[in-house]
Amino acid sequence: MENFRLRVFRAVADEMSFRKAAEVLHLSQPAVSQHIHALEEEAGVQLFDRARGEGHGSQISLTEAGRVLLGYANTAAETMVEARRALAALNHEVVGELRLGASTTVAQYVLPRILGAFLRQYPQVKLSLVSGNTERIVESVADKKVALGIIEGPAMRRDVKTERMVKDEMVLIVSPNHTLALRKGAVITPAELAKLPLLLRERGSGSRRVVERALKKVGIPLRSLGVAMELDSTEAIISGVEAELGVGFVSRWAIGKVLRLGTVRVVAVEGLEIVRDFSFVRLAGSEVRGAAAAFQRFAMVSADAK
Repeated sequence: MENFRLRVFRAVADEMSFRKAAEVLHLSQPAVSQHIHALEEEAGVQLFDRARGEGHGSQISLTEAGRVLLGYANTAAETMVEARRALAALNHEVVGELRLGASTTVAQYVLPRILGAFLRQYPQVKLSLVSGNTERIVESVADKKVALGIIEGPAMRRDVKTERMVKDEMVLIVSPNHTLALRKGAVITPAELAKLPLLLRERGSGSRRVVERALKKVGIPLRSLGVAMELDSTEAIISGVEAELGVGFVSRWAIGKVLRLGTVRVVAVEGLEIVRDFSFVRLAGSEVRGAAAAFQRFAMVSADAK
């Protein structure tokens, strides 16, 4: 829907090369030059300082008029994208770019199946996903680097808003060779937990915040525990437990496979239940639209159906 000459102009301005713009647009270099000349004649100004750029491949630069037009051309292109989304919505289509952020546990264990099904249903969506701990994903949302985030702990900021996606439970896992795994009922006391080497997520992790809060509520401050190691992913904690480096709290979403293989066991802690939400996070005062809104609806239904 964008004016093609403006599209050619933006490509040349982005690449600062007629030759490279021609490659991006799958046109010949003379065709690119012809479109730029026609646009300059129509506008009555010179848009590029060529300095041998058309014929010899040298770098070119925008004139003052070119910089002014580029601002308007970029705005026009963004407007056309929004127009396309609005028109698609009238036909119940979902198209366009979708930038998602997800904390590590969600990205690794929850999203793969959901994303696959979503893209099969909406093949015209161009998806990109960034992952990191909860703190990083919340920052990405606040900085408008992603349209929608999914986190596993409290957001800890007032400029974003969260909404529950699905519930999760965090459980304590041990090696199957651990003496606790052989205990009848596999239940330990808080005092016994304090004596065990604990594998814990890094600071800034939503999982860590949730574990710390739950332990504090039942009178087990983190300082009373024997933290043997801090690790940057749930997978690292599971691997550490399998290697008998310690015990660790992880999401039930993450241990289906290892439980079936018998490489870890779940042990209950008396009086301790760690239940949390995986939550969508977006900018406060705004609503998700287009592909992001469609994904949020789709993910909520898919997660609840697990």
